[in-house]
Amino acid sequence: MNATPLPDFTIRTLGPAQVPSPLRLGTGGDDGRPDFTSDDARLLYRDTWEAAPGASPAAGPQPVMELAGPRERLFFRPGEVRAALVTAGGLCPGINEVVRSVVMTLEHQYGVRDIVGIRYGLRGFVAEDTPPVKLHHELIRDIHRQGGSVLGSSRGAPPVEAVIRWLDREAISALLLVGGDGTQRAALAISQASRAAGLRLSVVGIPKTVDNDILFVDQTFGFSTAVERARDAIDAAHAEAKGAYNGVGLVRLMGRDAGFIAAQAALASAETNFVLVPEVPFQLEGPNGFLAHLHRKVARTRHALVVVAEGAGQEFLAEERARRGKDASGNQVLGDVGRFLRGRITAFFQEHGTEVTVRYIDPGYTIRSAPADASDSVYCQELGQNAVHAAMAGKTEMLVGRVHGRQVHVPMAAVTSGRKRLDPEHPLWRAVLQATGQPPSMTG
Repeated sequence: MNATPLPDFTIRTLGPAQVPSPLRLGTGGDDGRPDFTSDDARLLYRDTWEAAPGASPAAGPQPVMELAGPRERLFFRPGEVRAALVTAGGLCPGINEVVRSVVMTLEHQYGVRDIVGIRYGLRGFVAEDTPPVKLHHELIRDIHRQGGSVLGSSRGAPPVEAVIRWLDREAISALLLVGGDGTQRAALAISQASRAAGLRLSVVGIPKTVDNDILFVDQTFGFSTAVERARDAIDAAHAEAKGAYNGVGLVRLMGRDAGFIAAQAALASAETNFVLVPEVPFQLEGPNGFLAHLHRKVARTRHALVVVAEGAGQEFLAEERARRGKDASGNQVLGDVGRFLRGRITAFFQEHGTEVTVRYIDPGYTIRSAPADASDSVYCQELGQNAVHAAMAGKTEMLVGRVHGRQVHVPMAAVTSGRKRLDPEHPLWRAVLQATGQPPSMTG
């Protein structure tokens, strides 16, 4: 079996790293200190192979990723660095932890004193009413206790030429962008334009999205917290459904193109009967449709619990989608599948002469604005630190992320080539089917 072709994971650099690092780390050996990360250290991307004739770990060149971490030699002299940090896109648990980690690492580890935060996303590069704010220890010391973003955030991006003019005028050496795939596409465009303009600018991304849909990284920050908070909503809906005669609990969760939150939160709750995600088509009507299965489940047990990702069932909402148009980032505004299903469930049960009580919960914004849980907080600390290490070493057009439990560098060109989606043939979806008892297919 031929493996799926993977992109080139080579990381671009601004030039030779010749400046000694001020970090007091070891270089190997048993000296009782943590070590610098060698620039040659690599991680195998694939950790499995097919047991087929001729297939082995050594069969052909294996795709490898550059390990993240502090380098012994830097590209920039820390005293000459001016860094800028921007948080863009929707809110997500852990943003403030990343901001704090970046500032603390720049200031206390490398001695960088000139750090600016761009206000309200990429628009802050050109907006005269929201000038950048100087970031320092006293300002960011306690922000990790808060949800949201201390810098503010927004969707959309100004013309890249305007951003380049600002970066050139302000003599920025390192630009760190916290955001999802749209932000990383903007970051790649900024990096390419800065290279064409002859700027010595390191552009490093930090993957932020509760949807966990960034390619080639195991998990984005905010996802762990989102799953935990979503489980609370599912448990509440379950209690409501059990407390009503023929009660149906319906929970709509984030997941525009990927059903990871819905799948994992449903598994964590272990009470869900149906999980609807964008990657697995379903029909509403017919003997094998979702509504018929739901009706039979309620008839047997007098209650049922349904979890739906926001991007599921969008084919039923074409008219609403056309009416709502696109958002500031150019993405199609989704139809509200939660409200739609609530109406269809109620109507279907009425048509069959069955009493039903539907309890609908949409916890979206309460999840996005929540402080990070312990797992995300640790992850955010490491992401912020490794993003700074990469920028100081002159790495560019890359983001930091976790693969097989290790932090690595991933080219922006790779992560912006698509979106990660839940694989219906993956063991995760198999676990969902086994935990819920829902049929493998609700079509045909």
